[in-house]
Amino acid sequence: MNNENKTKNDLNLYGWNDKLNLLKQQSTFNTLAHGRVAVVHRTCYDVISADGLFQCELTGNMMYGKSDFDLPCVGDWVILQPFDAGKGIIVDMLPRERTLLRKKNGTVADRQAIASYVDKAFIVQGLDDNFNVRRAERFMAQILEENITPVLVLNKADLGIDRHEVEEQIKHIAVRIPVFFTSIHQPETIQRLRGFISQGETVVFVGSSGVGKSSLVNALCEKSLLLTSNVSQSTGKGRHTSTRREMVLMDNLGVLIDTPGVREFGLALDNTNALAEVLDIPDFADSCRFKDCSHTDEPGCAVLAALESGALDSKVYESYLKLRREAWHFSASEHEKRKYFKSFSRLVEEAKKKKAR
Repeated sequence: MNNENKTKNDLNLYGWNDKLNLLKQQSTFNTLAHGRVAVVHRTCYDVISADGLFQCELTGNMMYGKSDFDLPCVGDWVILQPFDAGKGIIVDMLPRERTLLRKKNGTVADRQAIASYVDKAFIVQGLDDNFNVRRAERFMAQILEENITPVLVLNKADLGIDRHEVEEQIKHIAVRIPVFFTSIHQPETIQRLRGFISQGETVVFVGSSGVGKSSLVNALCEKSLLLTSNVSQSTGKGRHTSTRREMVLMDNLGVLIDTPGVREFGLALDNTNALAEVLDIPDFADSCRFKDCSHTDEPGCAVLAALESGALDSKVYESYLKLRREAWHFSASEHEKRKYFKSFSRLVEEAKKKKAR
């Protein structure tokens, strides 16, 4: 972050509001300063407060008393105790809302918080070899799960692609969410995207490496705030630049959060039934003979009938089945994990009682 600690900040521009103020009043530390996490480092946090930027550590209770998932992430609102010039201690964290999650790599049912208090999520794809409709569906499903508004941003629109062909592939997405074609070499496309961001809103940018997320953030802010890389001469693709999640403020507008590119984005969904609506097949599903239809082999399934008639794209249907299986597996694993810890806690309590006797 480039903010100097002496600079006063209007936290309303960062999303502070009356609801957050009421949540703060419920904290034991409500008389202390509050701020928003702008960058998460390995062992400390950059926090934007009304009195400037503070580099903060956690109290011992927070560091050792919380799971990795419950530790602050970019976008979280925290309460801090300043103790030195530009230094502070995070003593409490306000409850999260609208948190963009993903399944943590290499785990069965653990979740990773990418950013919190998000209003809109820009799913950025490059109109080169990166363009992948199935990946966009995956991001969209997770974003809608958290009541965040997803937006598909198809970047590098200056590459001379067949726009009609692209629009045909995403027509089932375009009926659900806004779609923008952008290029940093076409200022009018950046202006249209900027017009979709309101004052005080928080927008997170997600997507693979090399799609131009950092370049888009810089173009929207009309200044170079984030590092970018040139296109690789050997592969013709953008290089990975962002190595951390970072929050920047557009002048008198909204907050933008850039994220590192991800190769995989595992679903962390609890509601598997919502996937039909996400992929724009509820009109078919509502006409099925059975309310609990799985849309796989039941008689009178309107989804299968639409698939057979060609009204439903077979690739969209296959994507729906794949995402549903993955979401069900996560949900079942999460349920089993909670059940295990509940049983384990009961055994510990019983052992304590026996020892006390």
